[in-house]
Amino acid sequence: MRRRLIAAAVLVAAGIAGVLPAVADVAQPTVVTADPVDFTPHAMDGTVRAIAVVGRTVVVGGTFSSVTDEGTMRPPQRRPYLFAFDARTGLVRGSFAPRVDGAVYALAAGPDDTVYVGGAFRTVNGASARGLTRLSVSNGARVRPFSAEINWGDVRTLAVSGKRLYAGGPFSAINGVARAGLARLDGVTGAVDKGFDAKLAAKDMARVRVEDMALSPDGRRLVAVGALTHAGAQPRHQLAMLDVSGAKAVVTNWYTDAFRSACDQSLDTYLRGVDFSPDGKYFVTVTTGALTGPGRMCDAAARFESAGAGAHKPTWVNQTGGNTLYSVSVTGAAVYVGGHQQWLDNPYGKKSKGKGAVDRPGIGAIHPRTGKALPWNPTRSRGVGARAIVATRTGLYVGSDTDKLGKEYHGRIGMFPLP
Repeated sequence: MRRRLIAAAVLVAAGIAGVLPAVADVAQPTVVTADPVDFTPHAMDGTVRAIAVVGRTVVVGGTFSSVTDEGTMRPPQRRPYLFAFDARTGLVRGSFAPRVDGAVYALAAGPDDTVYVGGAFRTVNGASARGLTRLSVSNGARVRPFSAEINWGDVRTLAVSGKRLYAGGPFSAINGVARAGLARLDGVTGAVDKGFDAKLAAKDMARVRVEDMALSPDGRRLVAVGALTHAGAQPRHQLAMLDVSGAKAVVTNWYTDAFRSACDQSLDTYLRGVDFSPDGKYFVTVTTGALTGPGRMCDAAARFESAGAGAHKPTWVNQTGGNTLYSVSVTGAAVYVGGHQQWLDNPYGKKSKGKGAVDRPGIGAIHPRTGKALPWNPTRSRGVGARAIVATRTGLYVGSDTDKLGKEYHGRIGMFPLP
């Protein structure tokens, strides 16, 4: 997630007002087109770090300061860190202009036309709201009675299941309740669930940091990735699967030693994103790491089956040959990955195009079963990387730090439609 990003396309209340089901990326029947739509707006600077779709509104967060509608001659509108636009027309929503004083790293669609927002901010609309808030999509106002604040650090990833909100990052407490890197909150009030504690630890590291997380479609399992060595006193190297169906966070007996292997020694974690498949049968991780070669998990996407107990090895690994992957979206038809990669299918590359590699600059798609690159190759100007990829029922949103997507000008955000 990233990192995660719980995406929602036309999210409704599942027959119960104010309640959302757990939502993984939306299943899509086929691969999206390589030609992005022409009407999405443009962020004029910074990086798009998070995207959430709430009904027909697309909410966008990041480190940008201004945005503009496609094709307009008007000056850009100031929208520091957060804005929204109409999913059908691409027009920036003037009524959604919350005042946020720091970067937005995570978004999750909430019930009743709201959005949860996480990041490095300290205030929202002039009031204290460190790292976490809930906003009305119609007017940008804070939604009461929700109130939650981290002690320090930031919120990197959010996920919603029913009336439960999961938050991950490098914090160590929310609302004064000690929680290392991961907490479950009441989605209405923001109160920390005091019975839920994954007891994450990062021995010999500065702190626990959850980079991304993904909920299974049924909301019963959560995979967290980042700087961690233990969960509930059990060894879990950079990745832990939790049973979150009950009152407590239960560390499952599913585990992998795949991420024990070293990458760049300067990294406390090289995992950057994770996403469940729409059927919940597997999930895919993406990594940074610098070191290359067959058998390594650095700078790669990897599929893991979610069923079964005990040790798990990856079903497949697709390596870039030394370039970081930041984001992943699994739709059933494809596994989309984004970063600043130049190639896929490149286990023998060393910042070079090795035997069998295919060009996939900045964005690519992998076959879910074979683990090989699909022909889809729209290209993206690489920059630092694509930080957000979100599937919906109409296509695939991509957020990054550059302005070329599918060989067209798209300022840091664009959308590839389904055919």
